[in-house]
Amino acid sequence: MRESELGATATAWYRVLLALPLLWALRWREVRRTPKTDAAPTRAFPRILIFAGLCFAGDLAVWHLSIHNTSVANATLLPNAAPIVVGLVAWRLFGERPGREFVLGFLLAIVGVSLVVGASFGGSERAVFGDALGLTTAVFYAGYQICVKVGRGNHTTLSVMAVSTTVCCLALLPVALASGDSLWPTSSRGWLTLLGLAWVSHCGGQGLIAWSLAHLPASFSSVALLFQPVAAAFLAWWLLGENLTPTQALGGVVVLAGIVIVRRGSRRAR
Repeated sequence: MRESELGATATAWYRVLLALPLLWALRWREVRRTPKTDAAPTRAFPRILIFAGLCFAGDLAVWHLSIHNTSVANATLLPNAAPIVVGLVAWRLFGERPGREFVLGFLLAIVGVSLVVGASFGGSERAVFGDALGLTTAVFYAGYQICVKVGRGNHTTLSVMAVSTTVCCLALLPVALASGDSLWPTSSRGWLTLLGLAWVSHCGGQGLIAWSLAHLPASFSSVALLFQPVAAAFLAWWLLGENLTPTQALGGVVVLAGIVIVRRGSRRAR
């Protein structure tokens, strides 16, 4: 995202636009091999995926803007406040009542993430604005995770990804046009950056998240995603020169410990 030649919303739009040919090609191949896949979708199927696509459009639009205004670590941490929402909704919708181990692991993970990003919480107004956008992203991200969890109950990962990404692309286009950002990269590097976001981050990363939500409790999946800001902090230090302190490194270890405890609690709950 930081390497993109385009603005935040234009980059977000290209991320989903360039992912569509690959997703629909794989979806077509899936249908050819298994014709009965999603043969009789319920009425709730398109509605839940349309809502998932709209939530993800809000997620990307706000999150990409957050990345431009605060540190990569903060911009990745704050959207992962989504487990607070997801855990409560999963309790109500899916009967995933959090036990003591889940609560302990979740709190430990939050402490670890706070150690990772605590050093980069600064006092500039721009950073505060970016952090606020990150928290707003958490609401959209929670909605997206819940919709995908429901959609994956009866439908394949490729169905969920293809439909929700199409809706997201359509929703982001007017936002990108209204932003006034350029919609055309000026170099091959710019195009490769966008293609990497589309095929690696979206099709690969987001696709694996959608697949996992059908096999894991929603509450655990959302907490496991707290590893994202840990990875982002290390990569930002390595690639972008954002300093990483010993305290932040310790926080990464604490996050991993929290995820292990949550995983144990989730298994027992199931």
